[in-house]
Amino acid sequence: MLPRNLGQSGMSVSAIGLGCMGLSEFYGEPMKEPEAIKLLHQAMDLGVTHFDTAELYGVGHNEQLLGKAFANRWDQIVLATKFGPQRDPDTGAFLGLDGSPANVRNSCEKSLQRLSTERIDLYYLHRVDPATPIEDTVGEMARLIQEGKIRAIGLSEASAQTIERAHAVHPVTALQTEYSIFSRDVENEILPACTARGISLVAYSPLGRGMLTGRYATNSDRPTSESDFRAQMQPRFQPENIEANLKLVGAVKEIAAQKGCASAQVALAWVLGQGDHVVAIPGTTRIANLETNLGALDCDLTEAEGAVLNELADQVLGERYTPEGMASVNQ
Repeated sequence: MLPRNLGQSGMSVSAIGLGCMGLSEFYGEPMKEPEAIKLLHQAMDLGVTHFDTAELYGVGHNEQLLGKAFANRWDQIVLATKFGPQRDPDTGAFLGLDGSPANVRNSCEKSLQRLSTERIDLYYLHRVDPATPIEDTVGEMARLIQEGKIRAIGLSEASAQTIERAHAVHPVTALQTEYSIFSRDVENEILPACTARGISLVAYSPLGRGMLTGRYATNSDRPTSESDFRAQMQPRFQPENIEANLKLVGAVKEIAAQKGCASAQVALAWVLGQGDHVVAIPGTTRIANLETNLGALDCDLTEAEGAVLNELADQVLGERYTPEGMASVNQ
């Protein structure tokens, strides 16, 4: 497995990790616990060392799941989790953001309990809280490092200015953001800000939430389940946009066919090809998809193929999220 460094933290992870959100929520019904733990163990056996979760996912269920899967194995992986968005523990309703120092500490303690571990490797602010100065949030996260409760600080969906202010308080190890052939809005300001400071980019949804895998052929294939948030909250999957976007996926599929690769491998190879400071955390609930994703490490794109893929993002219809979701990114 190709190793890549996480910022200046001294930690190294597999270039392709595993985003674990879908094991608990948002992409349909949650996996049954034994099957989910089996998948996590198989990922480890295949060389995956980077696993990403959050207190948000399944309202704590995802962290508990990983805590069971990795008991007595923490020294073999790098575990990342996130805090900030608040949810009602009974209904799951979203209640807002809290990046206050008090919640930094409270959330960390609860995550440690759910994970059944003494230290979190990479602790992210999941979304920037506009009501709390980033200096206050990161200052408290830095104290958690001093206390040995976390190893490194991360930000998610933060602007270049916020990254600069946070990094001045304490070195930021990683920025997590959506980044794929279809989602490249971070390239103008945010990516250069990270590169200049030695901050790794952790790309979530590098497969366009499944669209770049070639899984969907027409509008009738789009996710429609009420338990799949793409059906209501992902503009790119809506009927008015999806058919045009799937035509763009055709370019990915064509390159994949010419190379004898899967479309997902081409999409991941493109992301990893953006620099050694970039790692990806595609999610899946199927071992076959996991194996396919890891095969991207053997998929080398030519300059001409990269040029074709580079033309696609500007033609995509629909934002990454609904207006409410977009209001909380790149802050």
